Amino acid sequence: MEQILPGLDPQDMDSDPILKAMAVNDEAGPHAATEKLMDLLRADLRCLDAYAHLGYLWLEKVPRAAQRFYAAGVGIGELSLGDGFRDLLPWSLIDNRPFLRCFHGYGLSLWRLHKVEEARAGFERMLWLNPTDNQGARFHLADIAAGQTGG
Repeated sequence: MEQILPGLDPQDMDSDPILKAMAVNDEAGPHAATEKLMDLLRADLRCLDAYAHLGYLWLEKVPRAAQRFYAAGVGIGELSLGDGFRDLLPWSLIDNRPFLRCFHGYGLSLWRLHKVEEARAGFERMLWLNPTDNQGARFHLADIAAGQTGG
């Protein structure tokens, strides 16, 4: 994976547009932060971290909207991987993280929407992609197996 961040100056980490959008969320709320993140997507639809953070902003209050954002990020990431991808995407490689964040959020949003089998399948796929499981998919799978609801 290659992380796409429109507006990032690699020499100036204060230029990180995701961090700026989340600071807007702290100051002005999720609607203003959503607009900043949508600006990133208008610049480049491959900015998977924008989808991940959009999903994060709305997961608690509007899980269906969050699921759509996460699904878009997962879908674009899957297109980048290509058909028949069978390799690993370890969390230790920082460019993999936006896709893995989208995948994790997608599973959480599906679970919250009571789409348990789809959520389970997503968490299982996450374990195949990143067996070190830095995001705790194995715990979500155990909770699903125990019959817990996602929200």
